[in-house]
Amino acid sequence: MGTIFKSSTTNQTQNETCDLYEHKDSASILLPIFYSVLFIIAVLGNGLALIVIVKNRKKINSTTIYSTNLVVSDLLFTTALPARIVYYALGFHWPLGEVLCKITALFFYINIYAAVNFMTCLSIDRFVAVVHPLKTKFRKVKSATYIFCFVWLLVFAQTLPLLTLPMSHKEEKRVTCMEYPNFEKIEQLPLMLLGACLLGYVVPLGITIICYSKISYKLCQTAKQNPLAEKSGTNKKAINIIIFIIVVFVICLTPYHLAIIIYMIKKLVQGNIPCSHQKIFQKTLHYTVFLMNLNCCMDPFIYFFACRGYKRTIMKILRRQGSISESSAARTVADESSRDVGDTKLIPLSTSSNGKRLTQALSL
Repeated sequence: MGTIFKSSTTNQTQNETCDLYEHKDSASILLPIFYSVLFIIAVLGNGLALIVIVKNRKKINSTTIYSTNLVVSDLLFTTALPARIVYYALGFHWPLGEVLCKITALFFYINIYAAVNFMTCLSIDRFVAVVHPLKTKFRKVKSATYIFCFVWLLVFAQTLPLLTLPMSHKEEKRVTCMEYPNFEKIEQLPLMLLGACLLGYVVPLGITIICYSKISYKLCQTAKQNPLAEKSGTNKKAINIIIFIIVVFVICLTPYHLAIIIYMIKKLVQGNIPCSHQKIFQKTLHYTVFLMNLNCCMDPFIYFFACRGYKRTIMKILRRQGSISESSAARTVADESSRDVGDTKLIPLSTSSNGKRLTQALSL
């Protein structure tokens, strides 16, 4: 254990005299409200998405596989939210013990790593489908299955070591769970966190932006070569979805990772951080973590705009009235979902010398 932890008497002394949770009164009201709303939206949205995917499991493809794993990751995380809501409502006090603290921390980090990795997989999958439609090997179900298994192994390799670390810490007025000061004894923590930000945020974001930039360029070129595709609005819809995904990625993940990067660099340069800066960082973490967790309830909106079957399922559920029996409504929803989910749009890209059109499959 001596290789993992080092003594940090200075930091411990500072933390004893520096109240990092002085914002607990406002946070104990705002954070439970925020997370309660997030919990409801995430459960309903991702639950419905999973139902639609399961109903149409016979039409499974690479996009469906990555989306399903993203949904499962989001739902797994939502199971830990009620305990976190209690924690925040009690003013950053954890009464549920070390084991449950570790479990909620594990679900939290699994969701973050899995979400980033599967969003990157979706980005590459869309890139191959649109820019290189003839290279179908990567998008085969068998290949996608190997990839998602590898992603989960990678995620578990990144997160399971957390179970060996103490997640809760008993203080004078409270027992905290999964708070940054609880990890300050870890040797080379700033370098570890900077490396995690690089591999878990900067690289995936770069890949996502590159993929979607090339997709947007390809769709714009297609629209110029084929006015019918432009008039149909299909390309415009695809580009709008692309922009929405990037915006969600940046809004949810950037604030947290930017705060970590700035603070860790400052810690490496300055060494001891003033109490006022520690307070700002701790408060910033609590609210940027919420933004990062917001990703799990934003994913259903991506499905809503991208998948007609998902959209129509929601509309049918909302429109169920007395004039339509429950059985017929369910049958209609299932029929429309099976027709629409996984539908392939064929968009003419160009005309060859012999007059034949080259088509491309888009399953956005």
